Amino acid sequence: MASTPRNPRRGLPRVPGGEPWPPAVSGAPEAEDHISVEGAAPGKGAQGDGEPWPSATARADSENGGRFGRVGGIDPDPVAVCGSADAAAAQSAAGLADFASSGREPLVDPDAVGSPAASAVRRGLPRVPGGEPWPHATARVDSESGVRFGRSGEIDPNPVAVSESAAASPAPRPPLTVPRTVWPGVAASAPRPAKTEPQRIGPYTPLQWLGSTVVLGVFALALAGIAVLLARFVLALEPGRDFLAAFPGEYPLPEGAPVGLPVWLNWSHFLNSFFLLFIIRTGWQVRREKRPSAFWSPRKNKKRRISLTLWFHQAVDILWIANGVVFVVLLFATGQWMRIVPTSWEVFPNALSAALQYVSLDWPTENGWVNYNSLQQLSYFAITFVAAPLAILSGVRLSGVWPKDAARLNRLYPVEWARKVHFPTMLFFVAFIVVHVGLVLATGALRNLNHMYAARGAVDPDAFTSDPTGLLIFAASLLVMAAGWVAARPRVLAPIARLFGDVKMR
Repeated sequence: MASTPRNPRRGLPRVPGGEPWPPAVSGAPEAEDHISVEGAAPGKGAQGDGEPWPSATARADSENGGRFGRVGGIDPDPVAVCGSADAAAAQSAAGLADFASSGREPLVDPDAVGSPAASAVRRGLPRVPGGEPWPHATARVDSESGVRFGRSGEIDPNPVAVSESAAASPAPRPPLTVPRTVWPGVAASAPRPAKTEPQRIGPYTPLQWLGSTVVLGVFALALAGIAVLLARFVLALEPGRDFLAAFPGEYPLPEGAPVGLPVWLNWSHFLNSFFLLFIIRTGWQVRREKRPSAFWSPRKNKKRRISLTLWFHQAVDILWIANGVVFVVLLFATGQWMRIVPTSWEVFPNALSAALQYVSLDWPTENGWVNYNSLQQLSYFAITFVAAPLAILSGVRLSGVWPKDAARLNRLYPVEWARKVHFPTMLFFVAFIVVHVGLVLATGALRNLNHMYAARGAVDPDAFTSDPTGLLIFAASLLVMAAGWVAARPRVLAPIARLFGDVKMR
């Protein structure tokens, strides 16, 4: 590494018309072309006995106005070098005269020479391509604040920001020298559609529901096929044939049992199905409802507020219970209870025999006008005397009729038990309706509908099979159910609910 020369290399003057900087030292050899601060040895300065120039620890002093030199040292005050302020002004005036005689543009305004408020700024390269030299010819620097002003006195923009904006502006592309052979495709300019969230029905999309239904349907068909083959295999064996001979699927009713179905039973059957339709619908809505559209409050207790859907659910429950009470009373008053209440233990093996015959698709010969088979008898008994009371008891516990202040009663019958019983009971009703309607239509629709809706039948199971009376009444009942389904809306239910309390729409 080269050492620092005794006499540094001289450069441009610090003031116009001044001597080259730094001043020459008498008796010093010519300056070398290269200066290395790090290689300067102590004790070998410009005079031969001082520190190397510039000092290794040189820095700018903000208090006394010192500035860094070309090689990193602190420049001395130009006034001090020139001897005095008058001498500096004289040298500046002489320098300006030399610039004027040479025809070049002066570096500073002649009126600003010697002014302590402003000092000249050397102009350099332009900040933007093709622009003027920077800073402007009339630019000046405030010696007190250090802020640079432009031509009209405004503050010049930050040179760094100007250079960054110039770098950010895209450069013009050069023209092609060869014919273009590659062109952007349609996808390069076509706007991409925004991704939209797919519509969901509950937690899944319609496509997911369809796929799940198909998979479950195939699985159910496979299980049904296996069950049919297994039932046929069992009934084809000798023990199976003997079992069918001993228990054909039904047993005789007690003496004095009525024959046929009365009209009141047909009407009760229709009302039961009509009320159950809305009970299941509103029960599911209450379970899924988050923001009810209307609320109902009793007039005597306006603090108690429930959704209009829950009010409709409970109102239909009351009508359904009333219809059930009338049905049970008439059932025992007319002796029709012997048709759905088991009177012999033979009901269980006969029910198993009927179930095997249904599964094997070799359905038993039945005549519901006279006697139900044992499987039907157990099903009707369970739906009337087991499922219905469970639904009523659990529903009362969940409703506002139940006393909230009865601590002992609430401990004996917790509300959690009612919730665990009420919803599965509703699912049992749904499963029963699906199977019941399917078997009615599959095992002689005209005959069965005449029994259930027209109170028409005969001892001979083949009689009146072509009578459409029951079918027409059944179709009319379906239209009534559809009309009620459409009408069961808040706008229709609100006037009815106002007859029993106050309704507030959201």
